[in-house]
Amino acid sequence: MTAEDELWVFGYGSLMWRPGFYFDEQVPGLLKGAHRSMCVYSIHHRGTEDRPGLVLGLDRGGACRGVAFRVRPGHEDDTMVYLRKREQTTFVYRETFRPVQLLDGSTRRIHAVCYLVDRQHTQYAGRLSLEDQTGIVAASRGQSGANTEYVLNTVRHLEDAGVHDPMLAGLAARLLR
Repeated sequence: MTAEDELWVFGYGSLMWRPGFYFDEQVPGLLKGAHRSMCVYSIHHRGTEDRPGLVLGLDRGGACRGVAFRVRPGHEDDTMVYLRKREQTTFVYRETFRPVQLLDGSTRRIHAVCYLVDRQHTQYAGRLSLEDQTGIVAASRGQSGANTEYVLNTVRHLEDAGVHDPMLAGLAARLLR
């Protein structure tokens, strides 16, 4: 298999700490042109239709440090089926391939599957105040568990990877009070 045939997936939130697919390599990566944002109302995984939660999306502009996963050869089709089931429940994300710079000391630049938020979707929350984010997250729970757990796990895994996200860290600090 050549490098062009490899399937890479870019994780910036829960995919970082719960990928759910087989991979052979996990490398810090930088995606340019989109940033991590608590901008998606969650009506399944971390909330309900009656009480939506709030989860991360890749919103346009800026850059995002996350993790690039090289999918184990032979598992590409299963991985895409899994990701579409997980990430495309309500089609709030647009599946696309974007260049990602690997931050492993090499000069490798790969194309990875990324899920960018669709700003036209009804679940797009836009930019909410920290106070509004805290209230939504603290009160929400969905099929995948408490919304607070999602935020705290994401912050912990970002920090373990050497990434400090001031917005998420501020939200986590408020949730822990």
